[in-house]
Amino acid sequence: MKPAFDEIKEGDRRSSARVITHHDIEMFATITGDFNPIHLDDEFARGTVFKGRIAHGILTTGLISAALSKFPGVIVYLSQSLSFRKPVRPGDRIEATAEVVEKIPEHSELKLTTVCQNQRNEIVLSGEARVKVLEAEAFGSRDHSKKET
Repeated sequence: MKPAFDEIKEGDRRSSARVITHHDIEMFATITGDFNPIHLDDEFARGTVFKGRIAHGILTTGLISAALSKFPGVIVYLSQSLSFRKPVRPGDRIEATAEVVEKIPEHSELKLTTVCQNQRNEIVLSGEARVKVLEAEAFGSRDHSKKET
């Protein structure tokens, strides 16, 4: 069987999409302890530059992790740069895409561009990730990249 790192080519892409709900935002706040009213209080949020509630930026970033998990092998994050370009609101459908721009064979690492777009194809977040590709079999784990979500 071909090693997972060798299966991945420059230009390969993986995506993950989700409609962000009020419940997602509330659960993220509960998990992280980030109860900023811009995310949770309609009245407060209407009085801000955003004119309404917005999702936590890091909640949106989590969709990139989901896209990365669709690559062969076990993907381990090493770094991620982020630029938040537009707010994400409850009801927005966000698609996160990760594209391999460089392979670093001596370390089994990848450099990827990462982008999140909303249902209007507006870029809401962009950045660059660096990940390590581990062989799933080395850990007695199955390859999750074939799983559809």
